[in-house]
Amino acid sequence: MINMIFLGPPGAGKGTQSANIIKDFGVVQISTGDILRAAVNEGTEFGLMAKKYMDEGKLVPDDVIIGIVKDRLMADDCKNGFILDGFPRTIPQAVALDSMVKESLKTEITHIVSLEVPDEDILKRLTGRRTCENCKKGFHIEYAPSKKGDVCDECGGKLVQRDDDKEETIKKRLNVYHEQTSKLKDYYEKSGKLFVVDGTGTPDDIYNNIKEILS
Repeated sequence: MINMIFLGPPGAGKGTQSANIIKDFGVVQISTGDILRAAVNEGTEFGLMAKKYMDEGKLVPDDVIIGIVKDRLMADDCKNGFILDGFPRTIPQAVALDSMVKESLKTEITHIVSLEVPDEDILKRLTGRRTCENCKKGFHIEYAPSKKGDVCDECGGKLVQRDDDKEETIKKRLNVYHEQTSKLKDYYEKSGKLFVVDGTGTPDDIYNNIKEILS
């Protein structure tokens, strides 16, 4: 059984590695952002509570986020294991998750994997991303450039940089991540379940390291 928490900054490659883990271990990935939007769209009890805060431009409080996560973890497809991405973000959330998993699911978190990538590498990865205005195909100015320069080589649409991929925005997101995660890593290190993985190698090398930990 693998009940995993995946830590790592935006752009570290958690999505790529999660897809590999899902394929090999038969678990499901749970992204906090995705399940929050789903709960709001479905009009669940906690989804309606979250929508109220979101409509008012306020942060969704911990008890509502924890309720949404609990509802998702109780679903049948989580019985074979899960990957949590984006939760917990704080020590109170981590404590609540431990209690929830133990009492409601009668299991435990088995692995906390922290995918470590230096900030300068993250900035290079994310600031180089470009998206076609028309067909939304993604490119990277260094790693996967369009053959036609600043236009899409499929539809001829203009390639643009999303606001989320601008340097100032990324630096702010990284600062928030480091502030939150440093405390989380201290918390999980005491459990003996924290594993740090170098995220700067090839995707295959990184996954081999993760697979060894999970196996």
